[in-house]
Amino acid sequence: MLDCVAGPDLGDPYAAPHGPRSWSKAAGKDPGKLRIAFARTRMGGGDLHPDVVAAVEAAAKLCQSLGHKVEEASPAVDQDSLFEPFMALWTSGLTMQVDYIAELTGQKPSLDNLEGLTLGLCEAGKQVTAAQYQMALLRIQQVTREVARWHVKYDAWITPTLGKPPMSIGEFDIDEGDVEKGFAPMLDYISFTALQNDTGQPAINLPLCWNADGLPMGTQFVGRAGEEALLLQLATQIETAQPWASRYSAMD
Repeated sequence: MLDCVAGPDLGDPYAAPHGPRSWSKAAGKDPGKLRIAFARTRMGGGDLHPDVVAAVEAAAKLCQSLGHKVEEASPAVDQDSLFEPFMALWTSGLTMQVDYIAELTGQKPSLDNLEGLTLGLCEAGKQVTAAQYQMALLRIQQVTREVARWHVKYDAWITPTLGKPPMSIGEFDIDEGDVEKGFAPMLDYISFTALQNDTGQPAINLPLCWNADGLPMGTQFVGRAGEEALLLQLATQIETAQPWASRYSAMD
């Protein structure tokens, strides 16, 4: 799929770094011996669900068995400090998109055509000033540079994909119009994936572990910005060593 869609379109204001001529061919190459870090606590400290920790430790052990150098380490990022700038950028961008769709379709944003939480985010975006937007962008760029410097030492970083086992359908109230209340249950659940939204780094979720309830415990592998090919090579190597496709057919 990447071979079909990768690369900038005419007139795109931004473009990702150039990738290989063929992503599918690149994915099959040996990644070599990598330096890999892994996280079994929250960024800045704090315990994670035991099932999540077990999944990360199993992934780290697997990578070590494949000849990679693996050690416990994480970027020194204050995750809580990123929430406000991330929300400023996200909500203002969402408001722009909703307003643009309303302009194209002649509709008025309301609970008739939007979920309550989306409408709440849209209203929050209207409160973001231009100066706040620029400051939020600066904060995110500062963290992006910090993480990039940390990644000079590590080719990849293993983290939980989620902060706890998969939650049941309906546990998140998407009709909650109060953004703070609506997002409260999600903050610890998606804490590791949000960082890559900020930094723009490639990340891939691999189903390498299942808990006692038979639920897949995803493990996230994060690469340096622009190094999608190396991340795909590592993922291919891992899937070859520990394939998971049969898990799905067995569950049918």
